[in-house]
Formats: sequence, C-alpha cells, structure tokens
Amino acid sequence: MSPLRLIYLALAVWGAIHPMFYFIKWFQAEGWNIMKMVDAWHSNTASSGLVWDLTIAAVALTVWILVEVFTRRNWSALIAIPATFCIGVSCGLPLYLFLRTRPAR
Repeated sequence: MSPLRLIYLALAVWGAIHPMFYFIKWFQAEGWNIMKMVDAWHSNTASSGLVWDLTIAAVALTVWILVEVFTRRNWSALIAIPATFCIGVSCGLPLYLFLRTRPAR
C-alpha cells in the first residue's frame, strides 16, 4: 500500500474515532436524543454556520462520489456516502480518497 493511501486510511480512522468520542460523550451526558443534538448544533450562529458548512461539503462530496462511481464503476466507494452522513466529512472524504486511489485491477 502506498504512503498516500496509508495517510488517507489513517485520516479516515481518525475522522471516525475523534468526532465520535465527543458525540458519544455528549449523548451520555444529555441522553440519546438526536433531535436534542441537532438543537445543540444550532445553539448559536457560529455553530449553525459550521453545521451548514459541513452539510454543504457533505452534499458536494456525495455528488462527486456519485459521478465518479458511475463513471469508474467503483461501486465499493459508495460506502463513503453513509460514512459521510452518519459519521462526518472528516471520515467520508479521506475514506473516499482511500478507496479512489486503490490500484486498478
């Protein structure tokens, strides 16, 4: 595996674990209510701006993934879409780059 692919994989793992640590910590303190978390994300204008920034980035990444998957027929790369929306762009983007840079067979 190339050093670049290892970096992408490490970033995908970090992007899954680090944010999830805070989400789980928050859920344990506040209860397992996703709508309460969404409300917390919009507790002020700075956090609302960040939520929209990440949402727009996630949508752009999804469009890119879909276009490339249908062009390259790399169907396994579709797993980056749920990773993006269920975990975050910090996991979905490096995961997609890892999958995209796989050597051709």
